[in-house]
Amino acid sequence: MKYIDEFRNKKLIRLLSQKIQQLTPARKINLMEVCGTHTQNFRRFGLGELLPANLKLISGPGCPVCVSPQSYIDQAIELAQKKDNIILTFGDMLRIPGTKSSLEKERAAQAEVKVVYSALDSLKIAREHPLHKVIFLAVGFETTAPTIALTLLAAKKEKIKNLYFLSSLKLIPAAMEYLLQDKRLRLDGFLCPGHVSAIIGTQAYDFIPKRYKIPCCVAGFEPLDILEGIYFLLKNVAENNPTVSNQYKRVVRKAGNPKAREIMARVFRVTDSQWRGLGEIPRSGLSLKKEFWQFDVNKKFSLKRELRTENRNPNCRCGDVLKGLIIPPQCRLFSCACRPEHPVGPCMVSSEGACNAYYRYRG
Repeated sequence: MKYIDEFRNKKLIRLLSQKIQQLTPARKINLMEVCGTHTQNFRRFGLGELLPANLKLISGPGCPVCVSPQSYIDQAIELAQKKDNIILTFGDMLRIPGTKSSLEKERAAQAEVKVVYSALDSLKIAREHPLHKVIFLAVGFETTAPTIALTLLAAKKEKIKNLYFLSSLKLIPAAMEYLLQDKRLRLDGFLCPGHVSAIIGTQAYDFIPKRYKIPCCVAGFEPLDILEGIYFLLKNVAENNPTVSNQYKRVVRKAGNPKAREIMARVFRVTDSQWRGLGEIPRSGLSLKKEFWQFDVNKKFSLKRELRTENRNPNCRCGDVLKGLIIPPQCRLFSCACRPEHPVGPCMVSSEGACNAYYRYRG
């Protein structure tokens, strides 16, 4: 298939749905998708209505903005409040609530907060504002990390002196292993993220069937992609032969993108990292190597170090949503106190957040 409408063919979708119905065992099956785009499209296309009642697709921590800890948001706000600083961020970060404010509120109060579409935009802005300290909020998974690494290499080569990075870069496989250690979830398989897998390859998930005896499947984002990925997982479950499948072969290879990973390795080192709602996960983040410390905002500014993995509202259950322990409507704030126009937690803000997806596609 070549065109997008082919991946939305109703006849093929119905046939695949029937195969899934036939293949699903009688017991309860829990599959987790680890990508915000899967979360959005699963709800958007109403795919849940095509699955057996005992087959659940659970949303995981696949939204990079959502898992950035509250302390990180507070640090970004603190930097925005300083004179002569220009904060550069992806759009979803603007409305994420910190302890007392948000970047959107700081911008309304005349702080220099600009939305960019790529880390590479920071080079141009730093050149144009040599008297300002330009700070890029480096948020994302393995998908965005290579471009951020390229930006740092370019900044070092050009000897740019006024560009800094505040990193909250995360690594998906480490979070998946963390979730597997939580026995409350009882997962039967993972639907793995297509964008991330284009960088790290299917080989990055080999440890899951070997160590935890459940299957994984890398899948694309169209309805047929998602359903076929679920079908591959169910086939593995039925055969009791956990493996890593690749439904997204038109994009993802076993080795992923070695060049992108090599660029990342030149700039970043793997560290323990805080995930909002999950806590500290070993070897799940990226920080700058020593030779790039000149661009580390923490080396330039003395920022508050308090780690806040909770939300400012104790009734907000974003953490449990990110862990897959509940679905968004089970949070008492959902669609009442917490809505996209007035978010209490990050899962309602981002277009990749589970609460946002459930709210937008309730019908």
